[in-house]
Amino acid sequence: MPPSTLYVRLPSLLAALLLALLLAPPQAAADDGPGGPAGWTARPAGGGSTGRDARPYVYLEGTPATVLQDRLSVTNPARAPLTVRLRGDGRAGPWLRFAADTVTVPARTRADVPFALALPGNATPGDLAGEIVASADGGEERRVPVRVRVGGPTLAALTVEDVEVSGRTIRYALVNRGNTPLRPRLAVRADGVFGTLLDRPARPLDVELAPGRRVELTEPWPDAPALDSVTVRLRVAAEGGARDETAASAAYVPVAPVAGGGLLVLGVLAVLGTGAFRRRRDRRGAETAGPDTGPDTGPHGGQPAQESRPLAKAGAES
Repeated sequence: MPPSTLYVRLPSLLAALLLALLLAPPQAAADDGPGGPAGWTARPAGGGSTGRDARPYVYLEGTPATVLQDRLSVTNPARAPLTVRLRGDGRAGPWLRFAADTVTVPARTRADVPFALALPGNATPGDLAGEIVASADGGEERRVPVRVRVGGPTLAALTVEDVEVSGRTIRYALVNRGNTPLRPRLAVRADGVFGTLLDRPARPLDVELAPGRRVELTEPWPDAPALDSVTVRLRVAAEGGARDETAASAAYVPVAPVAGGGLLVLGVLAVLGTGAFRRRRDRRGAETAGPDTGPDTGPHGGQPAQESRPLAKAGAES
């Protein structure tokens, strides 16, 4: 080909190449790596591969001892297969079971994975939450919220136990005896010999009691009396009509006066013991010396008996 012909065609070839580049389809965003706008996704099934009108979370409702079912969609827009591992998390996590714990999704494909949530027979009525966690190679995760409503009658029951008054502290325990979470309120009153010493109205405690939970708490009493006999009464209440009341007694006695009084009592006892010992010793000495002897008396306390004389022989004395 003559050089002149080559020079004529070169601009045409460059223009054709530039046009081909401009008209070529763009690379899929998934090729830039997972996590981008077109990265792999995990969401409740039913919203389509694009996520339009997708459910924001899985919602399940049932009664204890029932099995609830749904599906999870895992979308892989990349050119290579995607392997994810599925597990449950949160309060409802232990009840989740998947058709397959490990799922491999082919390139540019969506896979719907069935799963079930088995409510135990002792499940607490009310609302609870959990999550489905989908983990890909490299540690990247997608989390799908799961909300569960357990039907059935609710029972609110709360007790206050093991009340103990020690110095400037009141110790006690709260126990949730029902099947619904509780946020208790506490009122404290203390009465002494001469009247009320403490009166705190009901206030919410910074604790939430799950069903069956027991928690030990303390109530400060910085201005506890130094000398008194008191009765401390605790009243607890919570939503649903749960309430209870328990009392405990305590004696406040100053330490120093008690010690001084004890020494005084010991001293008095020592003096009394010494006196009693001396009296016993004097009595024992008098018994050893013997009784005083006086003039003889008759057998009946009359005049002294006359000295007896032997009988005279007949005719010896007139």
